[in-house]
Amino acid sequence: MSRTASNKRETKETSIEVSINLDGTGKYDISTGIGFLDHMLEQLSRHSLIDLTVKAKGDLHIDFHHTTEDTGLAIGKAVADALGDRAGITRFGSALSPMDETLTRVALDLSGRPYFVWKVEFSKPKLGDMDTELFREWFQAFAQTSGTTLHIENLYGVNNHHIVESCYKGLARALREAISIDARKAGSVPSTKGVLTQS
Repeated sequence: MSRTASNKRETKETSIEVSINLDGTGKYDISTGIGFLDHMLEQLSRHSLIDLTVKAKGDLHIDFHHTTEDTGLAIGKAVADALGDRAGITRFGSALSPMDETLTRVALDLSGRPYFVWKVEFSKPKLGDMDTELFREWFQAFAQTSGTTLHIENLYGVNNHHIVESCYKGLARALREAISIDARKAGSVPSTKGVLTQS
């Protein structure tokens, strides 16, 4: 069964098209108009092995908030759509993501119930032109529409670029584990409830 999905999100603030293949090889084609966000989404694709295409146009003349948040919403929805009823998946995933002096821990559950814990602090308000507070908004949005319980904690680090990148790489590796098919589950939904939903 093909685990792919495409969707388009249109608002007065943004226009975003996303397509994914959960069983890909980490190919990506990403353009959001925000260079640093593009770089992070490329890391997400490469290290999760999820093929990812993102084409976003937003009101960047105002700021980067709407484009960042809505990109997270659109990618999260594509992941949820591609997972379908989530039968056969490993469901849980975790990763310790080191990058030079930085170490971040990511743990997630594709439970269908969105919940987000963010224990990450930055020493500067911006990375290039991007507000560092927007990274929390991206991960929150992704968790919400993908139906993921997501915990991200930066254990230590100094360089803000390294901290952010370790968060995205950690998410990628945890996702790669969680979306993998467990042959022993024979297509059954990994829950004693028999269903994984957002209710």
